[in-house]
Amino acid sequence: MAVRTGWRAGPASAAGPVLVSVTDFTAASALDLPGVFRAGMALRRSWPDLPGAVGLWLWAIPAERRCGSVSVWTDAAALRGFVALPEHVAIMRRYRGRGGLRSVTWEADAFDARAAWARAARVLAGEDAPGAAAPRQR
Repeated sequence: MAVRTGWRAGPASAAGPVLVSVTDFTAASALDLPGVFRAGMALRRSWPDLPGAVGLWLWAIPAERRCGSVSVWTDAAALRGFVALPEHVAIMRRYRGRGGLRSVTWEADAFDARAAWARAARVLAGEDAPGAAAPRQR
């Protein structure tokens, strides 16, 4: 079972269609997990200022060396903008080769926090993989 942070709202409205993104990092070593999670928490602090960000949860399953995020965006362009941020790129480079990363996205006609988290939980359990990208080892 995943533990998660509280919802961190972004500046964008949740009205209208949204893109939900689930990231799932599995650390090769348990020693890397705290650093990955701290890096996620640092990015989370900037969420209220990110264009197109509706909001975010961070999650972790420490016993499985896994952690990641469930983020909600106004559209794919907003998500791509976040992925290209220098802070995000630096984190990805730092942990490249230290585990596997899987990401899944889907679109929803409207944002429903309960439904988004329920579907994300199914994705994390391997029960639902809409738009799944194959796991990548870096």
